[in-house]
Amino acid sequence: MIHGQSLKGGPVEMSQWTSSVGAQKLAHLLGSQHERAGQGVVTLIGGRRAPAYRSLADGIRLLVLEGRVPVAARLPAERELAAALAVSRTTVAAAYEALRGEGFLESRRGAGSWTSVPAGNPLPTRGLDPLPPEAAGSVIDLGCAALPAPEPWLTRAFQGALEELPPYAHTHGDYPAGLPALRQAIADRYTARGIPTMPEQIMVTTGAMGAVAAICRLMAGRGERVAVESPSYANVLQLMREAGARLVPVAMADGLAGWDLPAWRQVLRDAAPRMAYVIADFHNPTGALAPDEQRRELVEAARAAGTVLIADETMSDLALEPDLELPRPVCAFDPAGSAVITVGSASKSFWAGLRIGWVRAAPDVIRSLVAARAYADLGTPVMEQLAVAWLLNTDGWDAAVAIRRTTTRENRDAVVAALGRHLPDWEFTVPRGGLTLWVRTGGLSGSRIAEAGERLGVRVPSGPRFGIDGAFEGFVRVPFTVTGAVAEEAASRLAEAARLVASGATAAVEAPRTYVA
Repeated sequence: MIHGQSLKGGPVEMSQWTSSVGAQKLAHLLGSQHERAGQGVVTLIGGRRAPAYRSLADGIRLLVLEGRVPVAARLPAERELAAALAVSRTTVAAAYEALRGEGFLESRRGAGSWTSVPAGNPLPTRGLDPLPPEAAGSVIDLGCAALPAPEPWLTRAFQGALEELPPYAHTHGDYPAGLPALRQAIADRYTARGIPTMPEQIMVTTGAMGAVAAICRLMAGRGERVAVESPSYANVLQLMREAGARLVPVAMADGLAGWDLPAWRQVLRDAAPRMAYVIADFHNPTGALAPDEQRRELVEAARAAGTVLIADETMSDLALEPDLELPRPVCAFDPAGSAVITVGSASKSFWAGLRIGWVRAAPDVIRSLVAARAYADLGTPVMEQLAVAWLLNTDGWDAAVAIRRTTTRENRDAVVAALGRHLPDWEFTVPRGGLTLWVRTGGLSGSRIAEAGERLGVRVPSGPRFGIDGAFEGFVRVPFTVTGAVAEEAASRLAEAARLVASGATAAVEAPRTYVA
């Protein structure tokens, strides 16, 4: 039996694991983990050498918690892993038994062993909620990666929209596919990027989340497998969970190297997901930028597997280095439009309060999405569509994006410097674009840091929100939304939260202090 199908092709109970990790791959991950820690294969605990099985069990557990080995991934057989690590089979068997006792491994005769996380208090894995306005004076909000509107362009856009409104006011006002003028403007922008596009390939949505929700309703029914990067955008993961999708995590490559293509090929081949969701441009939360060749290879692998690839481009305008040459859009490697659906939005490039998103896909897919929309939100507000159309048809969009890039670059540099001063043990790789920094918290629990930080007046999302089933406990995400004295104060409060977590004294924390933004 392989992934929910018997050899005869009949339906059977879904298997417990959704992906697998080969012996050589696991050995490589364990080796790189020890190299990063400056340790050998056998660790030292309390001045004495730990048993080899204990070192192996600790290494696998850490790989699961960091998301480098997904939850529900099948591990190699004991004999295979022993050969790859050049240790005895008894060592591997003892390590697997220790992991089972700790809740990090489950096994069933005939089905093998797969990773898990212990039962208990649920870790925070839901989406990200905006900070209530009444808390703005006392809490530094690092929860949402969003910036104020780039004026004067918001005001000018709505002034332009008002001038264009009268003809539309004499209609019913319902445009399920979007205003023709905006569909044309978005299509023209893709064409200018070297991707010939017709308005019939565009549907305007209520933000990027509305776009992803519409695609999920159409293509990923309850129980369908959906492959996702690990980590990935918290709100989309939660949307898919609530839609009943079975999420199959695929670990990102180390640092900012983009996708792990061998892992993607294996998941697409073995799990056969109906759909895959990826962020190629300044990935949220890591900031990684997938190069051209990775995009080409992933599209080819998805097409061969019959998987629809959802490419989220919401961060694509936010290159923060002037000399950075951007790769081609993911859809450029799918000229027939059979494998890639693109999602875009004005939220990150311009302003989150302007709830305009869009889908670019083959015309037949757009027609299906539009037809299904009648049972969801009917359409997107006309005034906001006219405002975005005005921006795209003038120099407003490019001027506003230039402001956004300058602000974000200054914020990024201030946040990075402040974290370096206050939390020198925290590790991160500075991205060349996007809005977020993915930070390893020096071996401390990201969930506990987030909890203590909230009481100290700094709000930061913990790593498990961006993973599946408790992965990334040792991370937090820090957005580039503050600068200057506020960035310094945010890092100071995070450092205090980390100190309290390290000392175990998170129960008694003083009330948040007021700050001036």
